[in-house]
Amino acid sequence: MRPLLRFTQVESAGGIVLLVAAAAALAWANAPFGGSYERFWATPLHLGPVHLDESLRVVVNDGLMTVFFLVVGLEIRRELVSGDLRDARTAALPAIAALGGMVFPALIYLAFTIPGGEGGHGWGIPMATDIAFALGVIALLGDRVPVSGRLFLLALAIADDIGAIIVIAVFYADSVALGYVAAAIGGVALMYLGRRIGIRSWVFYLPLGLAVWFLLFQSGVQATLAGVAIALVIPATSGESVSPETALHPWSSLVIVPIFALANAGVRFVGVDLGAAVTHPIALGVAIGLLAGKVVGITAFTWLAIRLRLGALPRQVSWRHVVGLAAIAGIGFTVSLFVTDLAFDTVGTADLAKTGIFLGSAAAGVTGFVALRTMKPLGSDESEP
Repeated sequence: MRPLLRFTQVESAGGIVLLVAAAAALAWANAPFGGSYERFWATPLHLGPVHLDESLRVVVNDGLMTVFFLVVGLEIRRELVSGDLRDARTAALPAIAALGGMVFPALIYLAFTIPGGEGGHGWGIPMATDIAFALGVIALLGDRVPVSGRLFLLALAIADDIGAIIVIAVFYADSVALGYVAAAIGGVALMYLGRRIGIRSWVFYLPLGLAVWFLLFQSGVQATLAGVAIALVIPATSGESVSPETALHPWSSLVIVPIFALANAGVRFVGVDLGAAVTHPIALGVAIGLLAGKVVGITAFTWLAIRLRLGALPRQVSWRHVVGLAAIAGIGFTVSLFVTDLAFDTVGTADLAKTGIFLGSAAAGVTGFVALRTMKPLGSDESEP
């Protein structure tokens, strides 16, 4: 339990810092000097001998966020090896629930955007759950959510991350240069071989990891997925004094993800018809997908899994808990913003999707909090059919 508790504590703290960073981005973008927001993040940054003339935002989104995906990959690996996802029957319920929580939001989004045709490529935006914000809301609820309920939400969110990674890799890659991909796979294979023969030094893995990232960046495949691939092959056993996850997780949650939010959450509303923006099909598709899609999808697929005897509700978790946790899973921020950046090239279209992310996430967080806040604290023997 210690690694899990440490993970949830860091993520909860990260949720607060993330909220501050998102608020700062919105304030900056809508200040009298708000035009400097886009100019600053579009500033070219020359990365030395590798000759990558990219903007600050690209460096953050494709570079720093690789560390975020590395930590996500390490957490997925730990859960698959020694956590709740290691047993097929235990993992079945949150995995099936997560599938429903991805399918329904995507379908709702497409229902809004297909008639007009604009923005159809953004169907992956409302599929993601932001673990940091979700666990932050759960922390505010204290003992109204049992530990088993928190574990269910965490396992669901991790399964959701696996789905999001697959969607990004398969549907949001540019034209792929297979030679670069093959070379990147070779680099990952070398790291795996190094682990198998007992190499533990970062001096071996760091240069290879940077090479794998560079090769994927050049290939057209999302470069941040290098973090996930590396996480699956580098040494990360509990016998080591400090695991990569323990070392990197605070940096990811408290520094890198807030910087990402600062670089991407700055939607400019000055001079914009807010009524038209909020009611635009893209914004509505994202917002309703996050709120209604997650609640209906997670609840329905959880019921279906139990009906088919593929799993059982965790101890002390009632159906009211499931609905409330499903609503909180509709807080989709970090990965939703990330997919927005991949899905849309124009700032105006991306801002519509971000507006939907803000609205849907806020509504989901408030709905889930209110639903679970009305639950009796543990020990009061509240049961549901």
